[in-house]
Amino acid sequence: MKQYIGLGLGLIVGTVIGAAAVSGLHAQAKPPVYIVSEIDVTNVDAYTKEYVPLARAAIKNSGGKLVGASQKVTMLEGAPQNSRVTINVFDSLEKAQASRNVADYKAARVIGDKYAKFRAYVVEGLPQ
Repeated sequence: MKQYIGLGLGLIVGTVIGAAAVSGLHAQAKPPVYIVSEIDVTNVDAYTKEYVPLARAAIKNSGGKLVGASQKVTMLEGAPQNSRVTINVFDSLEKAQASRNVADYKAARVIGDKYAKFRAYVVEGLPQ
């Protein structure tokens, strides 16, 4: 009889420890953040040839990933969007903010500012 009580108690303790470990792992996983940029481009050819390759490389080197970019935005609600829109994903807000302060990105923006006006903001992702 004591054997079954020990076995039952061991199963319960093991289950509690396992549940706590899984809960801890889920709590540690932070949702991604997205940098959304609205870009009013005045010279599309120069912007595309001179700025885009440098900016994409700088963002990639900072841990970001381009997930969307288009000059042709289809509006679902509100006034028509005339600017180019890009969406980059990062692991954290800190990484997203840091990506804008690296030398490569700042150098790219010097070029980009000649051909466009930028508006960018961060949107926090949701846990999946």
